[in-house]
Amino acid sequence: MGAMSPWHWAIVALVVVILFGSKKLPDAARGLGRSLRIFKSEVKEMQNDDARSAAPQQPQVQQPLPPVQQQPQPVEPTVVPPQQQNAPHSEPRSY
Repeated sequence: MGAMSPWHWAIVALVVVILFGSKKLPDAARGLGRSLRIFKSEVKEMQNDDARSAAPQQPQVQQPLPPVQQQPQPVEPTVVPPQQQNAPHSEPRSY
């Protein structure tokens, strides 16, 4: 009931090789290594973010905003109503 002896580990390794095959084991180990590297870099980045947020920040001096240049308002065209047919100043129509 103690810890596993070297013979137990050898049997477990043999069963794993038989189940997964010798071709898939290097790919699995490579994928595991990549995922551990990504995990390690993300943990390090989170620690750096925590250190940056915990560091006292110096107050930033606000610079005055540049003056806003106002653009001229567009002139809306005036709509002239069409002339009436019976208007005295209209020209006669020729058919």
